Amino acid sequence: MSTQASQAMSERNTLSLEIGLLLLLSLIWGSSFTLIKVAVATIPPFTMVAARVAIAAILLILIAAAQGHSLPHQRSVWAAFLVQGLLQSALPFTLISWGEMHIASGLAGVLNATPPMFVLVIAMLTGRGRRTISSQKIAGVGLGLAGVVVTIGVDAISAIGTVAPLAQAAVLGASLCYAVAPIWGQRFSDFPAIVTAAGAMSCAAILMVPAAIVVEQPWTLAPTPQAITAVFGLAVVCTALAMVIYFRLIRTLGPLGTTSGSYLRAGFAVALGIAWLGEDFAWSILAGMALIVAGVIAVTVPLPARHSEKPPG
Repeated sequence: MSTQASQAMSERNTLSLEIGLLLLLSLIWGSSFTLIKVAVATIPPFTMVAARVAIAAILLILIAAAQGHSLPHQRSVWAAFLVQGLLQSALPFTLISWGEMHIASGLAGVLNATPPMFVLVIAMLTGRGRRTISSQKIAGVGLGLAGVVVTIGVDAISAIGTVAPLAQAAVLGASLCYAVAPIWGQRFSDFPAIVTAAGAMSCAAILMVPAAIVVEQPWTLAPTPQAITAVFGLAVVCTALAMVIYFRLIRTLGPLGTTSGSYLRAGFAVALGIAWLGEDFAWSILAGMALIVAGVIAVTVPLPARHSEKPPG
């Protein structure tokens, strides 16, 4: 096998691994909608998010130490971690948790599937990454969004503008945060993913724990065992594990490729609702998932390079 063929095969294997991780991340974050619904019934948003990011931060710091990594000491790096923690966790987690108290999860899923659209608009307006935005990726974003609409259902879309507009705006605000976060997170490419995740989650905890104490006085709450279990699931799986995968994908797939998982996340949220909560199944869900998969492939898988043939003679 030639060196060029070996390199091409290695690149395909690497891309397959990254897409597999994107699928896993989407499944993990898709399950978070259900867990948030369970938790927020007896644990208000600030306290839930504070517990989620604090537990995740402790776990990530311990794992980083066990792997022989130490957290950086430069103030400039921690200032950047603070922004990352705010954009990726503290602010969007709170906005989504509060929003799901007032709107249906299906509508929240549609609104929270928009980060790739925001990434595309930001790239086009600022020129940041504009050269990597091809017509194939633009078509992929459109396909994915159409798939989300078909999967969630037209009824959820028709509710926009009629049910809790402020809650809708909150979930959209979270989507904007999720669009900006991977663009900001590219500056941490020199750090191991576990270190970036630990630093960002630590800063998110520093922001959220005092806010929860002041606003909601957690010691006065009486959460159910189900809610406590849901928070631990959110912290360990949907935050700690997910963030390690997320910061790896920012380096390998880039902001647009990483946020394309938002479409898959919405599809998984619907599928898990059917499996866990007994929600109604419709054939349109399969059609929507097909569109979502096609959109993600278009965004993440590059077209094969065209090689010009040498003219005879």
